[in-house]
Amino acid sequence: MVYKFVVLSDEDQSFVREFEFLDTHTLLDFHNMLQDELEFDKSQMASFYTTTDNWEKDEEFTLFDMGTGSSTMEAAVLEDIIIRKNQKMLYIFDFFNERGLFVEYVGEEKEDKSKELPACTNSKGIPPKQVVFGSRSRKLYDNFVVSDDDDDDDDVDIDIDDVDDFFLSEEDEEDSDFDNDSTNEEEEE
Repeated sequence: MVYKFVVLSDEDQSFVREFEFLDTHTLLDFHNMLQDELEFDKSQMASFYTTTDNWEKDEEFTLFDMGTGSSTMEAAVLEDIIIRKNQKMLYIFDFFNERGLFVEYVGEEKEDKSKELPACTNSKGIPPKQVVFGSRSRKLYDNFVVSDDDDDDDDVDIDIDDVDDFFLSEEDEEDSDFDNDSTNEEEEE
């Protein structure tokens, strides 16, 4: 049998990939196909999860044996884990930011020996970036308030004239390379 899957991303509604696999392929085959199709770095960790109909994680399938009782992708044969129509899975490819793809089994058909499988049969949209740095970072200077008001005692008040003194000491100012090159040339003459 040939199993058909649709892969979607919640980051870009125009992203769609459709794949066909033999029922004897594994989740590792699926992982490798996704990595190739999306041009991801294969050295990054990833996991599949079977899910409920509401996309809540159920069983995890890891790339390697993690010793945590989870199964590996290599041991997970599609015909053994696809047990119902419209079965859903998550493919987590960025663990630090909890980002992944939504995978849904959409049907099956008899195998056509002339087709080479696995195969991507439909490709639309730009894939999400594999790893996003700083997506949840905050500004480092949120607690500094430059103000002339003395009404709010909870904030740290810094007089605008003292900002340079706050960041640089006199020794730092003398050693700094912030001087204009033309000023340095004039002094040398």
